[in-house]
Amino acid sequence: MNYKKLCFEMVEHQIKDRGISNPKLLKVMKQVPRHEFVPHGMRASAYDDSPLPIGCRQTISQPYMVALMTDILGLKGDEKVLEIGAGSGYQAAILSKLAKKVYTIERMKELAGRTKELLRKLGYENIKVIHGDGTKGYEKQAPYDAIIITAASENVPPGLLEQLADNGRLAVPIGPRYHQELIRITKKGNKLKEEYFGGCIFVPLIGDD
Repeated sequence: MNYKKLCFEMVEHQIKDRGISNPKLLKVMKQVPRHEFVPHGMRASAYDDSPLPIGCRQTISQPYMVALMTDILGLKGDEKVLEIGAGSGYQAAILSKLAKKVYTIERMKELAGRTKELLRKLGYENIKVIHGDGTKGYEKQAPYDAIIITAASENVPPGLLEQLADNGRLAVPIGPRYHQELIRITKKGNKLKEEYFGGCIFVPLIGDD
């Protein structure tokens, strides 16, 4: 498979043609090898316009959704980012090229271990994978300039909003099981501003909070 060609076409047709124009993000999407983050038997489909199963009843998100959620965070390069739902590590790998440090939490122990090893093998040194309950965040390193929740919830866990820095941005799919709305929440002092970016479908966010 000519993965480099497939990756280029993915970015041009699935992402750029849909209106995402951030040059740094488009460059990074072309650099990160998506096929490394899917099971070997599914690598031929790694650059398709769809989510894919990665085991443990989890998925790697559609490429466009990865790009959109990253884009709305407005990363400049010096941020500390928290990701809820490490999954295969692909979203964290994209974030790591656009931010200073990424902390990513995965509740599935098997998946967290596998993802940690893969990211180490691929040389992503500014990502820390944590096995734990993502709904509680990672208070040890709070506050975060940006938080991305790659699973759906009816509401944002309050603890995550508390761990968001002033002027920080949080991207999350909000809604019932089979249809959500992608929302960006910007925190300014005690006020939260919500902006909407269209419909989506994610696996459920699971945890104590």
